[in-house]
Amino acid sequence: MVLLLAAFGIVLLGAFAQAVSGFGYALVTVPLLAAAIDPRSAVLVSALTGIGLTLVAAVRERAYAQWRVAAALTGTALLGLPVGLLVLAHAPERMLSAVIAVVVLGCVALVWFNARIRTGRLGLGMVGVLVGVLTAATGTNGPPLVAAFHSLGYDPRTFRATLAATFSGTGLMGLAGFAATGQVHLDVVRTALIALPAVPLGWWLGNLLFHRIDPVVFRRIVLVGLLGSAGAALVSLAG
Repeated sequence: MVLLLAAFGIVLLGAFAQAVSGFGYALVTVPLLAAAIDPRSAVLVSALTGIGLTLVAAVRERAYAQWRVAAALTGTALLGLPVGLLVLAHAPERMLSAVIAVVVLGCVALVWFNARIRTGRLGLGMVGVLVGVLTAATGTNGPPLVAAFHSLGYDPRTFRATLAATFSGTGLMGLAGFAATGQVHLDVVRTALIALPAVPLGWWLGNLLFHRIDPVVFRRIVLVGLLGSAGAALVSLAG
């Protein structure tokens, strides 16, 4: 019961961060859930609880999304998805926990320094493949997209909407891959169902603050928290 309550609180925090900043759901939920349950289940619970959030956000913000860019990224993500599924299915738990922590730290660095990348066809294609790998292996596929959309100069509304549109496509592909490879089991589904009500609650609370909080300040707060959680995970694994 304690673990299930912890999962509810973690999902609530992730949904809140996603609503305010446009990203952060998986970056918050996966490392914290990995510490509370296990890394493989953490990726699956985050994917199962987060897909509704992104679908609803994509529909609501559809007028602001750059759908051609989202479709191109989703299509190329399909190329990287099998690699991520292999990592999730066969990596030992300690190794998977370490991979998640390292990826989170790398993602934090990308977002913290407002990284920019080449956004031509080749650049976006490479981002899409990387997003596909991360979607299945760690669930933390947002920061490469954040770097790409910063480079494209999107305003906050377009930024959040296009992220939601891309997350929707890659999230559905990821869930299909998890199901096809037999990764989804009863304990994961039960945990996801108990944590699921936290998603609309966290989004509602975050959306109330979306226009009232400095997104740069909030992003820094989220990133510092992520640094702490990923660093603590690496220390515990080393110990």
